Amino acid sequence: MACNFKIVVRRNSGSLHLDLAGDFDGSSAFELLNTLNDNINGASRIIVQTESLKGIHPFGSRVLESHLRGLKRRGFEILFTGDKAKLIFQEEAPG
Repeated sequence: MACNFKIVVRRNSGSLHLDLAGDFDGSSAFELLNTLNDNINGASRIIVQTESLKGIHPFGSRVLESHLRGLKRRGFEILFTGDKAKLIFQEEAPG
């Protein structure tokens, strides 16, 4: 994991909020996925704030995308917000 990567976890009415900060690489992606798995019970919606991310490495984004698609198929609503939202996770095209 990038040495400056951090995740702050909050809950609010069935939503799981994850605030990301620092650099996002492959190890950071797995840290985020582990944090999701540890905290997802009871949540139907996941909100990931990317505003405080600095660098985003393409490999980290690919790792995250490959694993999050499965969560979306299981019915979880996943919303990425902030300036870096489109860099860290690309939504699937409808169809």
